[in-house]
Amino acid sequence: MTIDVKPAAELGESYRRRIAEVFVDGFGPDFAYFSKDPRTLADAFAHTLVLDVFHVALVDGEPAAIAACTNGRQRSVRCNPAELREHLGLFKGTFATITFQRMFREAFPEPRNGVASIEFVAAASEFRGRGIAKALLEHILALPQYREYLLEEVSDINEPALRLYAKLGFREYKRRKVHHTRWSGINHYVSLRLTQN
Repeated sequence: MTIDVKPAAELGESYRRRIAEVFVDGFGPDFAYFSKDPRTLADAFAHTLVLDVFHVALVDGEPAAIAACTNGRQRSVRCNPAELREHLGLFKGTFATITFQRMFREAFPEPRNGVASIEFVAAASEFRGRGIAKALLEHILALPQYREYLLEEVSDINEPALRLYAKLGFREYKRRKVHHTRWSGINHYVSLRLTQN
């Protein structure tokens, strides 16, 4: 198996839908309120991904894992309310717009030079546990313009991701208690940092 990591912008618009399918495979359960159909979610969210900041791990030319890396000032997702309403309906599309605008405003409030925000790390289900997300993150950690990397608010029940981040050298620097533990199972959102010399 050969893993090839490319910037999503280099792959271009013809890959957008396939990248969105990996996004939905990874985060679909978080968006289940809007639809339980992965095709509907991929249709709705494909336009939101800012390809300029996403990186894609390809296996045999097909997207297998994705992650966004920003300087903290850029957004990794943007939404078009009309497109969300078209795919999700008036009520859910409007609610999705409000959710996106509230949750994905900025990576962190005080961006600093040399500090990156890694966001939306996801691997397609058929490729999980095969080192593809690790290869993708190692590629991002080798970007020359950054010396510090932040992963903000990873759910504490996402144990495979937390183990991977720890292996790569990320360390927890804060956690936030959540109030929806009863229905989500999540107790805290954990934020992690890796600083390179």
